[in-house]
This record gives sequence, C-alpha cells and structure tokens, in this order.
Amino acid sequence: MTTRNALLGGKVQVFKRPNSPHWQCSASVGGRQFRSTTKQESLALAKDFAEDWFLTLQGKHRFGGGIAPKRSGKTFREGGEQFVREYEALTLGERNPEYVKGHSDRLRVHLYPFFGDKLLSEITPGLVQEYRVHRMTSRLDPKTGEPKRPARTTLHHEIVTLRQVLKTANRHGWLAILPDLSTPYKTSGKIVHRAWFSPAEYKLLYEATRERAANPRHNRGRWAFESQRLHDYVLFMVNTGLRPDEAGRLEFRDVEIVLDEDSGERILEIEVRGKRGVGYCKSMPGAVQPFRRLSQRNTPVGAKVPKPTEKVFGCTPRELLNTVLEELDLKRDRDGQVRTAYSLRHTYISMRLMEGADIYQIAKNCRTSVEMIEKYYASHIKNMIDASAINVRRPKPSRRAGTRSTPPGERPTS
Repeated sequence: MTTRNALLGGKVQVFKRPNSPHWQCSASVGGRQFRSTTKQESLALAKDFAEDWFLTLQGKHRFGGGIAPKRSGKTFREGGEQFVREYEALTLGERNPEYVKGHSDRLRVHLYPFFGDKLLSEITPGLVQEYRVHRMTSRLDPKTGEPKRPARTTLHHEIVTLRQVLKTANRHGWLAILPDLSTPYKTSGKIVHRAWFSPAEYKLLYEATRERAANPRHNRGRWAFESQRLHDYVLFMVNTGLRPDEAGRLEFRDVEIVLDEDSGERILEIEVRGKRGVGYCKSMPGAVQPFRRLSQRNTPVGAKVPKPTEKVFGCTPRELLNTVLEELDLKRDRDGQVRTAYSLRHTYISMRLMEGADIYQIAKNCRTSVEMIEKYYASHIKNMIDASAINVRRPKPSRRAGTRSTPPGERPTS
C-alpha cells in the first residue's frame, strides 16, 4: 500500500512506491502534473527536497523559466494509422495491393522513426526539410564511408505518403493548415535519357546470357534453370517493352501466339496488368521463341501446356542479371546511370524509335504517353526527323543584267 504525506497545505505529495526505498514527490503547477524522485530514503530529507522542488517549479512557471506548455493533439503516428485504415478500405480492388502496401512500408521504415511521436501541429516545412537532409546523410556506404543518397523517386514517394497523412489529419480536423512540402532550392529538373542498351551492347548482353544458359556456372538444376530463364527474360523484355512488374504478374493465359496479318509473322498478343490497369501489347517476332521455351519448361510432366494461371516469370531475376552486367561492365551507361531490368523496356522503346516506328503507336503499345517518350527518349527521335523538310531555303531572286541591287536599308522605287 502506498504511503502518502501532504505538504504545504496539500499542494505537494510525498509518497513511496512499493518495493522502492526512495521517496517520490508530485505536485500540480500551471495546470500540469509533475513528478520526481527525491532519491532520499529518509522522510525528513525527502520533505525538504519536495518543498524546494515545488517552489522551483512555481518560480519557473511564474516567470516563464522553462516549463514547456502541455502538448495536446494527435501525433503523426495516430494520423498515419488513420490514413492506412482509410486508404486500404476505400481503394480495395481499385489499387494494386503492392502499391497500397508501399505506403504502410514507407511509414513503418522511414516516416514513423522520424515523425512518429511528434504532434501533427509540430510538422512544419522546416522539419520536413530536416527529414530530407536526414535521408540524404543518415546511411553510409560501408565500403567508401560516403553517404548513400536515396533515389529521387524513392524520396518523392516518401513525401507523397507524408502528404497523404497530413491531408487525412486535415480532413478530420486534427491539423488546421497543411504545411508547404515543396522542395526548396529546386530548379527545373535536368532531363536525362533513360539508361538503355545500344544495339551493340544489347548484342553483347544476349550473347553472354545465351552462353551462360548453354553452359551454366554450376551444373545443379536450379542454376541451369535460372540461367535459361534469364536468357529468355532478356529476349522477351526487349521484344515486348513490358515493365518488370508487368512481366512479374504475367500468366500464361495472358499470352497468345498469333499470326500478324500485316507482316505475315508470328507475334505475341499480351494482356498486360500493371500500374495503369489492364492494357494490351503486341510483341516483336523475337519474343515468340523465348515464350515457347518458357512454356515447355513450365509444362508439368504428362501435360501438353502449362497451367493457365502459372506465372510466366514470377520474380524478376535481378541478382543474376546484375551479375552478368557487372561481368560485362554494362552496369552503368556513359552518363553513370545504373542499368536495371527496367533498362530492357527502355531498350525496346529506343530501338523502335531508331527503326522509324510511329511514336504514337509505340506509346499505345507501351501503355504510356507520347509526351513521356519525347521527354526521355529524345536522343533517338533524330532518326525520325526529315532533314529535307527542315532545311528549306527560299529561292533567291534572279538579277537582270544592267540593274543595280538596292542598298541595304533602302526601299526599291516603283
């Protein structure tokens, strides 16, 4: 049972908790409750400490000497939990589950550790800028000791999640005004061309994956299977232009081999499910043979075709692809940009432009916009420009014998 002693007319309480040898003290100052340990085992010494402690608190409150105002309101963590609860319920079936999960992951891994216990009203533009600096400098490369900066898109997605939480708080009346989250010091972004493989580099890549598929580094079944799958993955992606996540969702029932009436060649008609919903793609003829090999490898024993719901690729073979790119010294392009599985899609678009394909048809087949292609693949549009239509010259007037030309600045007389 807790023993309590009142001091100064009941303004201060001195008490001892069970199983503790030291006396504690508590008091109410400025509408707030304060507690402290006296670190004394003697009651008389504890009372002396409690009186001095209380008078000190009163002095600070009276003259504004350091008692922080009581924090009230919802924390960022509470706002984040409310946002996730609403977002998952309202976007069910309308948003990709991985996209929805991405918001929860960004909150858990990055935003809660920095903003979690802060009140929503304490999140200012300056604090958001501190978060940007923290993300740019907090991780160090173990090899070089230099800060590992997150990708621009990664940080942008984190700020998007932060903005969604603050909007949720604003709708519920927990936050009066949304802070400015725009990036200071930002000028117009530099337009860089997407990392891709030139025809010579692409040839080098698929010859290396073909050699690895024929002679895997390890004779065990898994390594041979992965090497063969990587080779077919490279050929399939460069001949279809699919995004890596679209290829990961692709099932055998989504792909059909058809005869193209215009070209007379066999191609793939693909029903694509990606970030923009359901779209369609017609492949290059070079995608047919890799798809047939994939079908054969995924066909169960005793069956003629693979299961319709079987994944064509499943997960992206990133690790093995990176290994091959490192061996060929192709991991970075001449501008220092990192090549990834996405670079295979960029290669498809770039090669179609170089061959003179219609940019509108490319945009439709790749489920993107003409503006995006013009912005990020402009280095290849030079092959589509008709120089004869640009370098037009006005014919010079013929000069008759015996006439003099009009001096500069004078008008000819009639």
